[in-house]
Amino acid sequence: MPLDAAFFKARTPYAQALLRIVTAYMFLLHGTTKLLGVPHVAMFDKLEVFSLVGAAGLIELVGGVLVLLGLFTRPAAFIVSGEMAFAYFMGHAPRGNVLLPMLNQGELAIEWCFVFLFFAAAGPGAWSLDDLRRRASAQ
Repeated sequence: MPLDAAFFKARTPYAQALLRIVTAYMFLLHGTTKLLGVPHVAMFDKLEVFSLVGAAGLIELVGGVLVLLGLFTRPAAFIVSGEMAFAYFMGHAPRGNVLLPMLNQGELAIEWCFVFLFFAAAGPGAWSLDDLRRRASAQ
């Protein structure tokens, strides 16, 4: 059986869900590191919650959980995407080489910005609480 468009179309929601879950988990770890100390990163030991980095940690923790579960995915992903754009322009771009993020360690912030923007536009894919809520309200 040749792989045709229908084959891939049927599997797209599941691939999208896997991308959402793995990306949100990795993102969520940045929030748990900053706010909960798990996993431990020494530079966050004296983090003040009411600081820009503390606010970023809160967005990463809450937004990461919401996107991971696929709950309020579009608005959560939009906010998280904005946080990553902010992180790039406030934290990475000032290091120089705005158009070469490999030189200012901003490549992950840019990638996450656009991956979360994709979820804001496309939705969560399969295996999401948003989908369960939609089905329950349709009945």
